[in-house]
Amino acid sequence: MAKNKYSHTVLLPKTDFPMRAGLAQKEPKILDFWKSINLYEAMLKKNEQGKHFVLHDGPPYANGKIHIGHALDKTIKDIILKSRAMTGHYTPYVPGWDCHGLPIEQALLKELKQDKKHITDVPAFRKRAREFAAKFIDLQR
Repeated sequence: MAKNKYSHTVLLPKTDFPMRAGLAQKEPKILDFWKSINLYEAMLKKNEQGKHFVLHDGPPYANGKIHIGHALDKTIKDIILKSRAMTGHYTPYVPGWDCHGLPIEQALLKELKQDKKHITDVPAFRKRAREFAAKFIDLQR
């Protein structure tokens, strides 16, 4: 046996599964299949008489690009909801975004390189803040 040929020392089962998953190619097909059979709707219908389980999801602020923290947050919440659905709970999920308030205004001021003291037209600034939030909703979606 050649030096450093560890693959010969590990007893793994023989399988026809490919060594690489090819997720980038397979995932869109899987998602399309789930949509075609209305999997989410079927899960809700199956459990519609079950005890309701509502996860009050604190939505992300629409004030920047999504990041790994958003992915972790949504993944954990999805696991919780799916596990409850598997125990017969009715688990509708309604996502949303926090599209108002100080975090959006602060992010907009930072983008504009302005200070809040220099805002003279408040209605115009609020309109820009709505447009700013809408831009990030589209990015996050």
